[in-house]
Amino acid sequence: MKLRSFVLAVGSATVLAACVSQPQPLQGVFAEISPQDAVATDRTGAVVRWGGRVVEVEPQSNRTCFQMISTRLGSTARPLASSDDTGGRFIACRNGFYDPALFEPNREVTFAGRISGYESRKIGEYDYRFPVVEADVVYLWPIREHVDVVQYPAPWPWWGWW
Repeated sequence: MKLRSFVLAVGSATVLAACVSQPQPLQGVFAEISPQDAVATDRTGAVVRWGGRVVEVEPQSNRTCFQMISTRLGSTARPLASSDDTGGRFIACRNGFYDPALFEPNREVTFAGRISGYESRKIGEYDYRFPVVEADVVYLWPIREHVDVVQYPAPWPWWGWW
């Protein structure tokens, strides 16, 4: 009977863990560095999983590059919605065409790939050094639904007053 309970507990834990894991393409072992850290320490060749919000999409002749604002990732590898704590900016490129109408500004995307180098560009008048990721995975997250919850006061004082 104890074995049966143990197997049931392990099975339940496995099923629950699967509910909060990353999507299959985003699973793996990645360097725990931010784009800012990569620029500061020159981590060319490191395998990373970075995500954030789209700033700009640049379709080229044989690939598409995304300029991104990096944000921390949650347990599912999705960028945290409430995070204004950015880890810098980065550029991620992938072979093929990715439609800028779909990958519009502020959409959440997670990339997995290897840092291939660095590129300097201007943001306004500021020279910014971007790490460039050659992405193996481009994962566009569904748009978050924002729901406003309105709570009305209880009609009688004994409801909800503890």
